[in-house]
Amino acid sequence: MQVGNVQYRTADDLPASVPVFPLEAALLLPAGRMPLNIFEPRYLEMIDHALTQDRLIGIIQPRLDGATRPNGEPELCEVGCLGRITSFAETGDGRYLISLQGVCRFRLAEELDVKTPFRQSRITPFITDLDIEAGAAAVDRDGLLKAFRAYLKANEMDADWDSISRAENATLVNALSMMAPYGAAEKQALLEAADLKTRAEMLVAMTEIALARESEDFSTSLQ
Repeated sequence: MQVGNVQYRTADDLPASVPVFPLEAALLLPAGRMPLNIFEPRYLEMIDHALTQDRLIGIIQPRLDGATRPNGEPELCEVGCLGRITSFAETGDGRYLISLQGVCRFRLAEELDVKTPFRQSRITPFITDLDIEAGAAAVDRDGLLKAFRAYLKANEMDADWDSISRAENATLVNALSMMAPYGAAEKQALLEAADLKTRAEMLVAMTEIALARESEDFSTSLQ
């Protein structure tokens, strides 16, 4: 996996611990790109810290059951995704506009007792994610695109089909998963999918369910 001019090949290329950024219903996947508008002071400090280190932060959802720690902070899901800061700009009102590119998923190993206002955790990276095209040949590309086209048509939306047709399977699956307008539980399920084939199948199933619900709601409204 190459991000900018940095190559990630083995666990030795990744840090043992990272700052973690809890974001509900946010999904970052390997090679995916996520723009962020950072304004909360502790996360501005987190970005400053990351820029002086390896530019890596962990995007992770708060736990889906709403559990909190004794200090009121949310408990976190077990799996998140490392993102490298690939672009950075500071606005006139003190916000940071950044772009992250996904590197690999990780499992939380231990949250660290730190003095920084942002949280940090030891992580166990999913090393197999560093080979972005691993398992890509098994993806049912036609089935995925069929479901995506149907969703766009039902919602009167369009897409850049030239770019989509040129995208490799892994890029396509992960990009469509990140774009999908689903909730926190569905996003986490897509993140934790065992492989690209499974993620693609889950995305197709979610899309078909969403289309069936929209059709049912439309039929009910006509009665």
